Amino acid sequence: MSGPLDFTGKIALVTGASSGIGQATAEYLAERGASVAVVARNVDRGRETTDRILSAGRIAIFIHADVEKPEAIAAMVKKTVDHFGRLDIAFNNAGMTGTVAPFHEQELADWEQVIRTNLSSIFLSMKHQITAMLKCGGGTIVNNCSGAGVMAAPGLPHYTAAKHGVLGLTKAAAKEYAPHGIRVNAICPGFIETPQLGQYIDGADTRAAVEASIPIGYMGQPIDIAHAVAFLASAEGAYISGDTMFVDGAIMCR
Repeated sequence: MSGPLDFTGKIALVTGASSGIGQATAEYLAERGASVAVVARNVDRGRETTDRILSAGRIAIFIHADVEKPEAIAAMVKKTVDHFGRLDIAFNNAGMTGTVAPFHEQELADWEQVIRTNLSSIFLSMKHQITAMLKCGGGTIVNNCSGAGVMAAPGLPHYTAAKHGVLGLTKAAAKEYAPHGIRVNAICPGFIETPQLGQYIDGADTRAAVEASIPIGYMGQPIDIAHAVAFLASAEGAYISGDTMFVDGAIMCR
């Protein structure tokens, strides 16, 4: 394969790849020529994503990992490098929303889980990914964030704090490792039709209200995010680092 968004010979790692945005991104990177480490906590769905890539004649392996566990994060990077020999691209996508409740009713246990899953896991993933990329002359990392990274999400103080933190980590790493050939960016999806979003849309009226809030007029699809991640990870995005890209149908313009 040659031409735009050609990842032939590149090794990619995608977390949360069992469904939604992670699945779409893993499959798209593979379609564009990358060999992909499909990382997921759900074994059955993670293997399903891997099998879909393999059945299309592409290259992938499945790695079972729960990003709430530091040892699992270290292991997923090691297994990727042990199998493929290097790491060129990482999409840190795994995360959770957390319990929706007024600030003063939030429990410490919920706070700690959301911070651990959405922020600490990104720090640890980047730590091990950067270590691997330094050994092979560079690479690119994309962190999945949210509009909650720049504005408050009502009822989700833990999620808001974590996503703000993800943007801080992205900028810190981008500035420190640019001289070493490592680019780090963040992507902020809007309303994307995924199983996670489906938990909060409980009928046609809710869906209509959500779509009415989107200037472009409709919810995005996981492949819309996959396309943006691929661009940021590609040679076409070679001068972009430390950036926050909104893929949200102009929601943040309101």
